[in-house]
Amino acid sequence: MASAPKGCGPTISSIYYNLCDLTTVWGVVVEAVAAAGVVTSFLLFIILMASLPFVTDKKRKGMVALQAGILIFTLGLFGLSFAFIVGRYSTSCAARRFLFGVLFAGCLACLAMHGLWLALLQRRGRGPRSWMLCLGAMGLWLVEVIINTEWLIITMVGSPPRDVIIPDLSCNIANLDFVMSLIYVMVLLLAVVLMPVPSLTHKHKQWRRDGAFILVTGLLTLAIWVAWVVMYIYGNRAAGNDTWDDPTLAVAVVSNAWVFLCLYTIPEICLLTQKDPDQEEPHDGDVYPARSMVYDNILKELEPPHQNVYMENKAFSMDEPPAVPTKPVSPYGAYNGQLRSCVYQPTEIALIAKGLTKMDPGTLFPRARTPSLNPGSSSSLSRSIDSLPS
Repeated sequence: MASAPKGCGPTISSIYYNLCDLTTVWGVVVEAVAAAGVVTSFLLFIILMASLPFVTDKKRKGMVALQAGILIFTLGLFGLSFAFIVGRYSTSCAARRFLFGVLFAGCLACLAMHGLWLALLQRRGRGPRSWMLCLGAMGLWLVEVIINTEWLIITMVGSPPRDVIIPDLSCNIANLDFVMSLIYVMVLLLAVVLMPVPSLTHKHKQWRRDGAFILVTGLLTLAIWVAWVVMYIYGNRAAGNDTWDDPTLAVAVVSNAWVFLCLYTIPEICLLTQKDPDQEEPHDGDVYPARSMVYDNILKELEPPHQNVYMENKAFSMDEPPAVPTKPVSPYGAYNGQLRSCVYQPTEIALIAKGLTKMDPGTLFPRARTPSLNPGSSSSLSRSIDSLPS
């Protein structure tokens, strides 16, 4: 029995050596990064759910279900990486073959539906409802579930030839066959790259940013897939190191899961509380907007010349009585929203002075005079009294 490697205890099974072997550092590093990803995904899911009451934009609220789905599938990808770190046995091999395509298909289906929603929003001004998007993403995901289930059943249940002894059918799969079983996932990846392109010309900046997040995530995912497929099929064989297959898949899964978190999920959660750009906000000073100048001018032209904004006190009005208006006019028709303090209000003395200046000079009252004490003053007083108008 071989001794346990450095960092592993003597009671640990050999299939778990990559989780603790300090001589092959890749297992420990991938394990630490995957564990951090599990914690981050769980915290982001809690933050996403806690942010729902503060989301005012109904359009962004409809995307929360897709973003929650991506977080769940991403959490599964981080957990799947442990199946590639441990040694090969029946359970780990079955989990690799089935969950690899299923989890990636779930993430890519949600991204594709979000990109489709942005494209329809750019074309028609509104996108489908959230439940339609969820049904679409679930339909795309179920296709890969059916494909992987059938492939797993056919390869594991099929009886091998009698003269060939195969210790474990679930692990006896060629690298090329594993890649060929992921063709549908590659189609979804191509859809993720193409769907958000029309939304990059949207009139609102925040929808253009959403399309850019999906596009960058899709392009970087495509680059990761090209790299691991080439290494998994040709690179490791050319280098003469067949033992690099499991590290290649483990690194691909963990790095792609972090791409989903950093380039899509985290930016989308940060933009959840933004307001809908299609709703115009009133200016701060326009809580009670005044009427336009054109409307005020029209009212002034329609206003009769004798009508004043404020009624004068008739007790001090010395003007002639106003003419009878030709048609009834509402006493509130000329109100233009101005404050009373802004209008000049003449005082009573000013009104009396105004009335006296308009009176006929012949009707002015003579100034009272004191009678003279001279003996002949009686005749002058009588003349003064006679001169008064009757």
